[in-house]
Amino acid sequence: MSETSANLVYAWDQWEIDLGRRELRSRGVPVPLGGRAFEIVTVLVQSASELVTKDRMMERVWPGAVVGEGTLHVHISAVRKALGQDRAMLKTVSGRGYRLLGSWTPQQREGTAARVDSPLTRTPGAPQNNFPPLITRLIGRTAACQFVRDLVSAYRVVTLTGPGGIGKTSLAIKAVRYLLPDFEDGGWIVELASLSDPGLVPSTVASTLGLKLAGEISAESVARAVGGRHLLLVLDNCEHVIDAVANLAETLTRLCPRATIVATSREVLRIDGEAVYRVPPLDVPALGQAPPDYIMQYSAVELFVARTKALNAGFSPYAEDLEAIAAICRHLDGIPLAIEMAAARAAVLSVQGVVAGLRDRFALLTAGRRTALPRHRTLRATLDWSHELLPDAERRLLRRLAVF
Repeated sequence: MSETSANLVYAWDQWEIDLGRRELRSRGVPVPLGGRAFEIVTVLVQSASELVTKDRMMERVWPGAVVGEGTLHVHISAVRKALGQDRAMLKTVSGRGYRLLGSWTPQQREGTAARVDSPLTRTPGAPQNNFPPLITRLIGRTAACQFVRDLVSAYRVVTLTGPGGIGKTSLAIKAVRYLLPDFEDGGWIVELASLSDPGLVPSTVASTLGLKLAGEISAESVARAVGGRHLLLVLDNCEHVIDAVANLAETLTRLCPRATIVATSREVLRIDGEAVYRVPPLDVPALGQAPPDYIMQYSAVELFVARTKALNAGFSPYAEDLEAIAAICRHLDGIPLAIEMAAARAAVLSVQGVVAGLRDRFALLTAGRRTALPRHRTLRATLDWSHELLPDAERRLLRRLAVF
């Protein structure tokens, strides 16, 4: 984009498309929109209401990359969601491409492309990140990884949600690693599980980003320090400080036009512009539907076998073992953390021993990784964490429903 075009603002009716600040605005208020999704808006508005074919759109927005139509559809949906009641402005011509309706007037504005610097700690070269390494292969999440990547490039705020042990953090890290080259100021994960005071959320984020802030640290002061930096922020384990995280995320999207946020939480943030991905369990063979030869094709069974072999190199399941493993995975609802705990027991007790012991899951599934968070070391601790987040009224309701 040339310097001249970077200073252009296209306006029509209540809408403005600011190429300099990379903002879509409605009545002067920025509407959250991801980086690639904004590129789609840019291509459409510069085409002056002409039809933009799907091939041309992909070449402009993803130059040199192989992109499927599913990815394009995710981004088009993000643009329509941002347009709200005016979503009909983005017209789809079936089988051909897209057109942005309206009489958009380009206006030259000085200084709109100016970048706001902030005191983030950086070294020259490749984007920085503080993501922990994924030592083991993430099993059964290929399609989920691609979908999360599409969401992160289409929306400014993406929340991965689901029950404890479903693998939200691992999926988030795996998915966003691929996108790091798109963020010139790097990617940063902020671990919030250890916080007991919601008021510490802004200072924890500031510390992770290396921001030098004086006085009281608030969501606004963090956002103004980040400014125009192009970064990806992963807020991990948000559910117990959800209100503070929601306030921070909303403030960052309002004041930091080039910041993207990924949150992992058992609860959604419920803020404007948020895209929610509910992390599914691993695939589990249905009872009596999968012959032993095909059981290993299910990701839950593959995870169980892989983790058992990692702890017992001599483990080699027989046909009857595979059927028992399938039963274990069904019993544990395909939840990766519970399956890993069961695999750790199988490495010691045998598969049949685990099947027998699952009558008392809380006593059996106590072999989480020693380096895991305390709430991920036993199944009881995982459920206790969720229970503690419930208000008193919901705890009473749960106790009454539990008798059924």
